Amino acid sequence: MLDHLAVQCADLAASAAFYDRVLAPLGGTRLVDFGEVIGYGNASPPQPVFWLGPLSAGGGFRESHIAFTAPSRTAVRAFFQTAVDAGAQILHEPRTWPEYHSSYYGAFVRDPDGNNVEAVCHHPE
Repeated sequence: MLDHLAVQCADLAASAAFYDRVLAPLGGTRLVDFGEVIGYGNASPPQPVFWLGPLSAGGGFRESHIAFTAPSRTAVRAFFQTAVDAGAQILHEPRTWPEYHSSYYGAFVRDPDGNNVEAVCHHPE
């Protein structure tokens, strides 16, 4: 249902470096770079669905929760390890979350701007 999402970043270069790394295990890549606006998506179709831009509005931090679809539980684990290696704060290590549904497998980290970022797979192992 989500067409696209954009977040404002205090340090666009740091956030772009983070997302360049952590989206790769999920099949995501930087598709558009206009200098001050960067768009990510999957190669097929090549349509940016996640955008980064400079912090330009708002009076204070408002945490966002961003959940990226992972094609497998292996990809969730790869996302998590890549994020940790990139210096992300661990919120929740990869595990099944039966309170959501029996096959919900997710991992949560904090990005350079303090957002709660998740990779989730809805398929059993």
